[in-house]
Amino acid sequence: MYNFDDIANRRNTYSYKWDVKENELPMWVADMDFKCLPEISLAIKKRLEIGAFGYSYTPDEYYEAFISFWKRRHNVTYKREDMVFSTGVVPSLSSSVRALSKEDDGVIIFTPVYNIFFNSIRNNKRRIIECPLIYKNDYYEIDFDLFSQLAKDKKNTLLIFCNPGNPVGRIWTKEELERVAKIAYDNGIIIVSDEIHADIARSDMSYIPFYSLSDIAKNNSISLISATKCFNMAGIQASAAISHNKEILKKFDRDLNTSECAEGNFFSFEATIAALNNGDIWLNELNQYIDNNFLYLEEYINKNLPKLKLTKREATYLGWINIKAYSNDSVKFRDFIRKRTGLYLSDGREYGEAGESFLRINLATSKKNLIDGLDRLNKAIKIWENENN
Repeated sequence: MYNFDDIANRRNTYSYKWDVKENELPMWVADMDFKCLPEISLAIKKRLEIGAFGYSYTPDEYYEAFISFWKRRHNVTYKREDMVFSTGVVPSLSSSVRALSKEDDGVIIFTPVYNIFFNSIRNNKRRIIECPLIYKNDYYEIDFDLFSQLAKDKKNTLLIFCNPGNPVGRIWTKEELERVAKIAYDNGIIIVSDEIHADIARSDMSYIPFYSLSDIAKNNSISLISATKCFNMAGIQASAAISHNKEILKKFDRDLNTSECAEGNFFSFEATIAALNNGDIWLNELNQYIDNNFLYLEEYINKNLPKLKLTKREATYLGWINIKAYSNDSVKFRDFIRKRTGLYLSDGREYGEAGESFLRINLATSKKNLIDGLDRLNKAIKIWENENN
């Protein structure tokens, strides 16, 4: 029904991703190339036709769209009184850190993980406490022994949790989530669950909202959700934060308002409502397209680049590739690939020390671009081998 081969041309449009050199192919930042669901564009066009773009308040329909969508797709019922608006998951991360911890507190993160987690902790004068995931057989698991040890330190008061995991591609099981929830609760640690990648998942899998786990989980956490990632409208800047704990939500909301991140722009509400109310089929087809791209990536690597190891993927549209056979310096290797072929990937080092020998590739693009990108990667590695042997 939808044509995901027909991607948007975003060169020379102030695009963070695509304003690169003409010969370069950006496959780095988590920003899809696909055109949005048509109903999103229609909703924005309808707002545009008003002709004046003043202040807006958050309508009830905005929250109702989230509640309906998560009920349909994940069988969880959010309560309206447990929800607040935020301009984005990233501002919410920083507000969570400020509101729910003190300066010099330790904030635990399971690494490798989204690089902004580090910024949100460091910029707010908290201490980054890395709890590296266990990497085995091209798959990641939580090191519960280490997490339990770190959680017992009274100076560590917060856990920022990526659910699903970016860049490791994990959908955490119910058992894993329950263990995380119990360890945190038993040691007085509040959980901030970043769930922006919630609906980019393998077609045969679905993530579990942290809020839905148990009374312990919903009362000792705040969940950050948005339609922007899975519907490719990050520039719209709209999200929601959810907690059943009134004190947590009150503290968070207070900081959010102090930071002036609690008011939506003129287009954000209508775009989000249109996406969540009309996007189920589009999203299902998107996930199937991404599944096919990952299958092509896996087959290409196995056939042409067997020294690379592709991490097993359950969620996100981001491939996580082990380059250890060639280099332990992901920054140097990424720069080499870009300089020699124009292929622009993300270096694993920015996701923590545990990502030192990895590269991240964005597969939310056309099959044509994927083929081009992998051929460039193949070319770069052949040059690397010739120059380093």
